[in-house]
Amino acid sequence: MSEPVDYLVIGAGPAGLQLGYFLARSERTYAILEREDRPGSFFEKYPRDRELISFNKVHSIYDDPEILLRWDWNSLLTDDYSFPFKEYSKQLYPHADDLVRYLRDFARHFEIDITYGFDVSRVSRRKDGVFVATDADGREIAGKILIVATGLDNAYIPPIPGIEHCEGYEDVSYDPEDYVGQRVLVIGKGNSGFEFADQILDTASIVHLASPQPVTMAWKTRFAGNLRANNSRLLDMYQLKLLNGALDCEVVSIEKHEDVYHVTVSYVHADGEEETLVFDRVIRAAGFRFNPSIFDESCKPVMRLHGRLPDMGPKWQSTNTPNLYFAGTLTQIRDFRVSASAFIDGFRYNCRTLFHILEEEHFGVRIPHVTHPLRTEELVRLVTDRVCRSSALWTQFKFLCDAIVFDRDNQTFSYFYELPVDYMHTIPDQEGRFEYYLVSFEWGEWDGDVFEVERHPRAETAYTNVFLHPIVRRFNRGVLVAEHHILEDLFGTYSAAGESGIVLKRGGREIDRYHREEHHEPLTKFFDEQLALPPGGAYLRESEHPSME
Repeated sequence: MSEPVDYLVIGAGPAGLQLGYFLARSERTYAILEREDRPGSFFEKYPRDRELISFNKVHSIYDDPEILLRWDWNSLLTDDYSFPFKEYSKQLYPHADDLVRYLRDFARHFEIDITYGFDVSRVSRRKDGVFVATDADGREIAGKILIVATGLDNAYIPPIPGIEHCEGYEDVSYDPEDYVGQRVLVIGKGNSGFEFADQILDTASIVHLASPQPVTMAWKTRFAGNLRANNSRLLDMYQLKLLNGALDCEVVSIEKHEDVYHVTVSYVHADGEEETLVFDRVIRAAGFRFNPSIFDESCKPVMRLHGRLPDMGPKWQSTNTPNLYFAGTLTQIRDFRVSASAFIDGFRYNCRTLFHILEEEHFGVRIPHVTHPLRTEELVRLVTDRVCRSSALWTQFKFLCDAIVFDRDNQTFSYFYELPVDYMHTIPDQEGRFEYYLVSFEWGEWDGDVFEVERHPRAETAYTNVFLHPIVRRFNRGVLVAEHHILEDLFGTYSAAGESGIVLKRGGREIDRYHREEHHEPLTKFFDEQLALPPGGAYLRESEHPSME
């Protein structure tokens, strides 16, 4: 066996390639292991209907490449934005084959070193802490830091008696003619279940989808992994009484009787009513899970969510094995069903941040930051520029943040980019005091119809914002000291002389004046007040927010 590389990465999907881009430009040795003879093979098969649900919004009122990534959910990151996905597809919902071409060209163009045909059968950790990956032929490659980017490559099979009688989403026929006049049950009410159901609506006599949880629309939750509108035609048919349905029920059992299936269900919202329904086909579409079987006992990760995802800490590190990290869609366990770590547009930033964290912790390379004199105008300038342009904070809302760390002795502050919020709260306080601000985007709370949100478009009531907007929070040793909400903006810009080139008026005021009065001046006042306070600050009280009554 050769000397261990610094970084050992398993998987050459989008996350493995994104890490490979940064590793290829570093001074470290690395190896990326891929079982197929090409990158991105998952997307050769999935999604089955070949239409991605990751937006590809090519046309915009902006031309700055950083802000454009907010609506480009497929491009991988480069230092100069030089490899955009829009060169491969102009469709809003692009074809999966275009993503496959993009990933392969990305790997070639940036000369990412990938060991193909290495199907990892076992991963172990030696007594000296080095990881060893072994394939079926007995080949071994060792690494000091292991990053697993294999994705969710196994179908999740719910523990239902008779589930073995089901056909799986992963290989069931997508030919509508195979379902003419048939009664079909789909187990699962996520995007894969509705995607399949949408294929057979023209031919099947009945299509029912079943799961205990009600249908959750992405436009209501703001989580892109919930049901998307492009796959939801069946909901119209359900509510307009065309026999098809989305059933909130537990599937109790599946029994095969000659050529049909008797499926017993227990309804969630019907006083415990049970019923046995008869179907010609039962399709399992319950999603996917991580496969931990390659790990031996020396480094087997702790699993969560019924064994579907590995557990990990604020740096995407294994909670039970040192120097084992995760990347890609596996990192969604840290922001499960909240922001975008399950998707390329989110985990591409996680990959970049993970690389920088590891470089600092293992090789002494500081996490990217800038340092400026501790003055209000410098703070306002940096924060404003970031919230007007950043795609990472916009996409990874409530999860990634920029951090401002004060050094009052030297009257300077350091501005760090795109760190996990939880990570910032775990940094040790080495000097007995640790004062910092976090800049992030968040949605506000709203229990009513998301298309009838009551708005209060004034800076002093910005804390009531429901739309995605920036928030600046001050902490002292992990305790919230102060909070400032920046007023929401329809176009996602929060400063004068926006980059759209469009002259707008709001309430009779030109856009530049509006931004000064509602964004710039309140933020300036906030930092002025905070800089005048001692390092401990004045702790935030709920009563400090004015009443809306």
